[in-house]
Parts: sequence; C-alpha cells; structure tokens
Amino acid sequence: MTPDPSRRLFLGAAASVPLALTLGTPAAHAADSAYVMAYFTESTSLGLGTDYGLHLAVSTDGLRWMPLNQNNPVVTPTEGAGGLRDPFILRKQDGTFVVLATDLKGTDWSYNSQYIHVWNSADLRTFTGYHRLKLHDMTTHSWAPEAFWDAGRGQYGILYSSVNSSGHNVIMVNYTTDFVTVSAPQVFFDPGYDVIDGNLTVGVNGVNYLYFKKDQTLVGAKSTTLAPGSFTPFSTGVAHGGTEAPTVVKSLTSGTWYLWGDTYTPNGVFYAWQSTDLAAGTWTALDQRLYTQPVNSKHCGIQPITSTVYDNLVARWGAPAWNRLKSYNYPGRYVRHANYVARIDTYPFDLYTDAQWKLVPGLADGSGVSFQSVNHPTRYLRHYNYEVRLDVNDGTSTFAADATFHRTAGLADASWSSFRSYNNPTRYLRHADYVLRVDPVATATDRQDATFHVGY
Repeated sequence: MTPDPSRRLFLGAAASVPLALTLGTPAAHAADSAYVMAYFTESTSLGLGTDYGLHLAVSTDGLRWMPLNQNNPVVTPTEGAGGLRDPFILRKQDGTFVVLATDLKGTDWSYNSQYIHVWNSADLRTFTGYHRLKLHDMTTHSWAPEAFWDAGRGQYGILYSSVNSSGHNVIMVNYTTDFVTVSAPQVFFDPGYDVIDGNLTVGVNGVNYLYFKKDQTLVGAKSTTLAPGSFTPFSTGVAHGGTEAPTVVKSLTSGTWYLWGDTYTPNGVFYAWQSTDLAAGTWTALDQRLYTQPVNSKHCGIQPITSTVYDNLVARWGAPAWNRLKSYNYPGRYVRHANYVARIDTYPFDLYTDAQWKLVPGLADGSGVSFQSVNHPTRYLRHYNYEVRLDVNDGTSTFAADATFHRTAGLADASWSSFRSYNNPTRYLRHADYVLRVDPVATATDRQDATFHVGY
C-alpha cells in the first residue's frame, strides 16, 4: 500500500512464516521442504499487471519464487471493495489453511473498512467459506491482517493495523477460534508513534519477535509473552529507501533467518536481509543474486509447506509459460527489449512483459535455444553485426542461425547460465553498457557480463 500523506498513515502488509512458530503457526512440520507466498500485483503505472486478487507463488528455498497460474489470481474477493491487499496464509492447528487479506482494491486510502477478507482452504487449490470478518466499530481501517496461534489462550490472534484514539497507527489484536466470530479488539502494540504491518515470530528460544514498519523502516520488538502491551522495541532498523511489509522467514535447511521488505511504491521491489540470531536484532543485506520476487508482487505472506502440497499446487495452477533473465553482475537488472533493442534494465519498468521470454527450441538447431518475445510473439532475439535486437522471424536460415544459442553453465557461476552463439561459436550473449551483444569472452568482467539466471 501507499499512504495518504494528509493523514500521515504508513501502509504495507506482510505475512509470516513459521519455522519456529512464525506468527504463531505450528512449528514448521518436519516434512516441510518448500514455501508458498501470497501476494497481490501492482505494476508501475497501475495498469497492465495490476490485480487485487490472491496470487500464489512457490519456492523450494524461500528465496527464488515461481508464480503460479501464469501470475494471475487464484481467487478474488466478491464483497466489500471487491479487491484485496496484503494477503496472509496461516496453517492452522488442524493442518488446513486460512487466508486473510485487507479489504481494499487499489489505492483509495479513504476507504476505511472495519472488515477483512477470509477464506478457508484444505490445500490452497480450492477456497471455501469466503466471508468478510468484522474486527471493530471504529471509523478507521483494518490493514495488513495476520494471524497466530496463542497456545496459552487456546485461540488464534488476528493482528492488524488501525488508528487508535490518540490518532496514530497501532497494531491491534482480536482473538478467535474459528475466524467467523472474534473477541473485542485490543491494542497489541503501541510504542507511542505510528506503526503498521506487524509480523510476529513466536517461540524462538522462549522469545517472541514482532517486526513492524516505523517511518518507512523495518524495526523489531520482542517479548517473552504474547500478552498485548508486552513488546519492547530493540532491533536496529533496516530499509532500502522507503520500506514496508516486513516478513520474517526461517530457512528450512539452516539456522538462517530472512527478513523481507517491500519498497514503498507501486510495483515495489522486494529486498531481503539475513541473520543467524534473531536475539541480536541486527541484519545484513542479502546478495540480490540469491533471490527473485514474482513479477509485480506486493506485500507478501510466506508459509512453509510440504513437498506434496508444493507438487499439488504446481499441478493445479501450473508453472509459468515464460521466463525472465537476471543479470549476474547487475542482479537488479533483467533482460528486456526497448524499441526492439535488447538490453538489461533495472526492475521495475513498464511494460514488464518486455522482460518475459519463451525459451523455445533453437530455430536453427533444436538442441539450442531461441528467445521468443511474450508480448511480440513473432519476434525473437537475434544478433545483427554482433548487436542483439528483437526482430520478426523472416523464415530465412540466416535469421534462424542468428537467433539460436547454446545454453551452457554460467561462465561466472556454473549454477547460472550463459548462451553461446550458434553461428559465431566463439561469441556469447553478454551486456556492454547495458546493451546486449554477442562478443568473445576473455576477462572476468566479460564472463560476468555473459552470465544470467533463468527464472521467473
């Protein structure tokens, strides 16, 4: 979300992930081996690629994400504003899921809903019991809902951001057993200044951690109980520009924790920090080479899942029919076409579809690969005088050869990819001054320029 400056309100959403009870979810199951992300989409111009339905992506490492259903929504609200922001997935005590989301479509910050959207799901392939849940009677919003299991109460807590009687945002809580009826709202966290986007990690060595947005920075508080009013700020704040929507996620294979944040713009950029000690409250920026967000994704919520759930989600919703190529030495940039010239540009940009490619069998050699444009499907990347551009396939053998590459292990990192020209086999696809060419590769810089990650 973005705030209404006249009201000094800070928006954004987040979600959580358990792995030692994140947001009160049961501790990550021993069988968990993957993650699911919930999000909505917003493009730079709020045009193509903007959708306020529930989107899902999956990942095996919690860092590189594959959008499902071609990055289209899997379900969309039909009540209230008719759209959502800030979706969150909780795995309940019985192993099924509940999805919560802000009742708001678009960026009309004057729309103050006392309700949130709720769905039940056995497996995130079907969604049932849709309803809006009223949380309070105040003439203000209910933003960025998340939920956790409070074992001491034997109830779920629903956290959300709302304006209190003193006029600033606080984190509220209601308790429920069924997400149909709730207790009266209580203030869960109020440090005396605007806070929003509460993300709770429960029961790490007897301590609970609440991350939130303060002045466009992500900050943490902690408590040895889950009692409302018990949390005290303690961490060093992190940000990359204006940042919101903290989401704390634990690796399923190591002791590393990740803190995700979303930049404060439409089509925001996710950044991630890492720590091996939540108690220290300090975070180190994660190399952007290691993570990739779903295109146009905003305000995510992340939940560990089993390999069976992962496989079933992919089988139900399908993997993307396209890829994006990330630059190795400029990992904030992706291969795209602009005015039919191939280049690497900083994400986000419009049109985002300029950076989507179908990697099809090579036009000149089926064992190779050709890059077919998604938004100009009659055009392919080809080299001409060693410069790479997006041209219409004229059906000639020369075009086919110019548009064919052999994919190899990445020249700078074997876990990435490089692409050798079919008809100039001493030359590789690389960027120079952000423009793509096919050139010989000799230096370490050349090898980095010629290395890409094929993802989504």
